Amino acid sequence: MRWSQYFIPTLREDPADAEVVSHKLLLRAGLIRQLGAGIYSYMPMAQRIALKITQILREEMNRIGGQEFYLPALHPAEVWKESGRWDAIGAEMFRLKDRKDADMCLGMTHEEIFTTIARNELRSYKQLPQVWYQIQVKFRDEARPKSGLMRLRTFVMKDAYTFDVDNAGLDKSFADQREAYKRIFSRCGIEYSIVEASSGSMGGSESNEFVAKTDAGEDLIASCANCGYAANLEKATSRLAPVKDLVGPEAPEEFPTPGVRTIDDLANFPGGALAKNQIKTLVYVYGDHASGASSAKWALLLLRGDHQVHDIKLADTLGASFIRAAQPNEIIDLLGASAGSLGGVGAKQKIAQLRNGDEVRVIADFALKGRRDMTTGANKDDHHLRGVDIERDIQIDQWADLRSVNSGEACPRCETGMLDVYKAMEIGHIFKLGTKYSESMGATVLTEQGKPVPIVMGSYGIGVERIITAAIEQNHDADGIIWPKTIAPFDVVVTVTNMKDEKLRETGEKLYKDLMRAGLDALLDDRDERAGVKFKDADLIGIPYRVTIGKKVSDGLVELFDRRAKSSNDVKLADVVSQAQKLALAGL
Repeated sequence: MRWSQYFIPTLREDPADAEVVSHKLLLRAGLIRQLGAGIYSYMPMAQRIALKITQILREEMNRIGGQEFYLPALHPAEVWKESGRWDAIGAEMFRLKDRKDADMCLGMTHEEIFTTIARNELRSYKQLPQVWYQIQVKFRDEARPKSGLMRLRTFVMKDAYTFDVDNAGLDKSFADQREAYKRIFSRCGIEYSIVEASSGSMGGSESNEFVAKTDAGEDLIASCANCGYAANLEKATSRLAPVKDLVGPEAPEEFPTPGVRTIDDLANFPGGALAKNQIKTLVYVYGDHASGASSAKWALLLLRGDHQVHDIKLADTLGASFIRAAQPNEIIDLLGASAGSLGGVGAKQKIAQLRNGDEVRVIADFALKGRRDMTTGANKDDHHLRGVDIERDIQIDQWADLRSVNSGEACPRCETGMLDVYKAMEIGHIFKLGTKYSESMGATVLTEQGKPVPIVMGSYGIGVERIITAAIEQNHDADGIIWPKTIAPFDVVVTVTNMKDEKLRETGEKLYKDLMRAGLDALLDDRDERAGVKFKDADLIGIPYRVTIGKKVSDGLVELFDRRAKSSNDVKLADVVSQAQKLALAGL
């Protein structure tokens, strides 16, 4: 490919609206252009990169028996209603009506569609296991699209689905996919971790998230360097140092706390309590979907005063597709007091009284288990209760892990490790779905004994744009992108420093053709530009190797530059093809 004929619209300056490094470099290197919020067009180089990634995806999926499908992106509502997700998923789903006024949607994912095929075509255990996958455009009406290709409204995903007769089969399928994902990310040159994660709206019994560490990431990961424990904060736990409580009084004692509105206020109030000895009380509204106001329910959450609730942990505990913190007026209407004076003691009875029989679900965090002589709000403005024994004095419906863990807390898996919390971006996610979809949608097979059983399923997704973004975030410097060799748009760029010099031009043309014949993807920079401009552009777009055709050609030498190592060597013109070939193929 000749640079003079190839469309590479590079930019000299960082775009003003780009914040993270990958977004800046994707635009500056001429890889993408924005059409709308969360909607980007791939330029030719980006398409070359995406095709190399999808080739790796296909090879690794096929290696474990995967069969490639291509399914519709437009779905009738009926299949999503069968699974129960039409109402469970909120505004992030693109919904529309066709000319016959039938409800339709654009596919965010394809569990329902693959399950429809399975229930219509699979009849016997003899047809299992099956490994089906596709590489398809997905749609998500992201509330806050940002960061270039990181949070999109339309994106490309490889999603795979496994179908087994029992859980033992699912375990093997899950392990096969996990190993395939490890090979995929390694081949794409991405440093990754595998962490425990929430299944969210996908459902199922187990999920692993593959994440790439980067400051641009929107996920927080807790990990232990001592034993390798790693979990998304939405799933992470830790061991807390034990707190020794006093016995306390036989019943809670009310005392006035004028002006006290926060945990810190109470900690500094005369006769108050340290944050770790307080019960923080929060009110949440939850339900099946955000538009269903009439079906909204109340939850009263109890946490240690110095802990914070994690919303995804809460949503998983509640089994809700939407949650939100209650508004100040709703809190007063519910409990007769403002947020700074709430507590669980007598809360159920007071709510039933004030709300004419309304019920509330009281959920306490595990960190409060066994605690006594605690201080909490009295559900009366400017008053609190001391001497609260949580299990004696509060009617609790459920104990759950609700809190966010923090750096420096003890690892839950080993005796000596401490947790570090860092930013990362999700690049892949694998789920054990079990029978969630097969049961709701009637996908069964006959066992060897002739008994019908629901098919046991798994779901496995990788975002192509996420791989591109992670590769840039982890592989760049002040001069631009440094592509991993396996997904680079070209293997080598041949830079002719002066196209007006006939000898240099002819040498560059011949070398370019020789590299192509040797099986390398080569780009010939044949532009009539200054050498400095060409070098800057080559560094910006990140091609792994550059061969510079300059004055040393008269001595039979060219310069071979390694973009990652930033090192240059003079190589004999007769040897440069074999040397470039050796470097480009090393480690693949």
